[in-house]
Amino acid sequence: MDAGKGEKRRHPRVPLLLRIDYPGEPGLRDATENLSAGGLFIRTSRSIRVGERLPLLVSFPGLLEPLRLEVEVTWARPPATGVPGGVAVRIPPELVEQREQLARLARSASEPGPARRTYRMLLVEDNPLVMAMYEQALQKLATADGSVGVTVDYGRDGVEALARLQQGPPPDLVITDLYMPVMDGFTLLEKLRADPRIMATPVLAISAGGSEAHARAVELGVDVYLQKPVKMSEILATVRALLRIAG
Repeated sequence: MDAGKGEKRRHPRVPLLLRIDYPGEPGLRDATENLSAGGLFIRTSRSIRVGERLPLLVSFPGLLEPLRLEVEVTWARPPATGVPGGVAVRIPPELVEQREQLARLARSASEPGPARRTYRMLLVEDNPLVMAMYEQALQKLATADGSVGVTVDYGRDGVEALARLQQGPPPDLVITDLYMPVMDGFTLLEKLRADPRIMATPVLAISAGGSEAHARAVELGVDVYLQKPVKMSEILATVRALLRIAG
């Protein structure tokens, strides 16, 4: 039996987007697609062999302190139309403490957060149709009883987004495109990370740019980069898990 598929059967997967950094390789950064008590699935364009062992730093700024893991690649998914490539990894059985840490993280991601909370999101996107799709998805996080509220602000470009970031408390999450008129997402990232008041704000970039855009965004301080096309259901499930909002 395939080890990676066996892990997935034994441990329920939690759709969760977390940042993956590779110690010793500062120019590389990927993101998870899901995790379980047994392992992770990492979206990546890197060529990684099955059986290879890798050191990882798993984190999400403002939400999860960096967790250092050593993992073994169990299977690989080649990229296809609309589906990014990636690898499934597991914690080797002898690393008991790390396996327990990952199991605690998986349990925490599936538990609801505070009883009453309003989450603030900032969407930065120049395409009105895409912005409306994102906003519609994020509004579904709100609960009918009012225990969880969601406010979604938006900017059509980096100039509008920066103005909103500099007014009032920072949002819980910024979701931004990279290619926009007036001020693009790269410049927005650069200015955001240079401002002490808002520099710790988590940023998720969703872009149709290729590997060069990915590398530049990482260099400028994006926390997680997702390659378009991306399913709205995946974004919704990821944000819900990250902010520990009950489904």
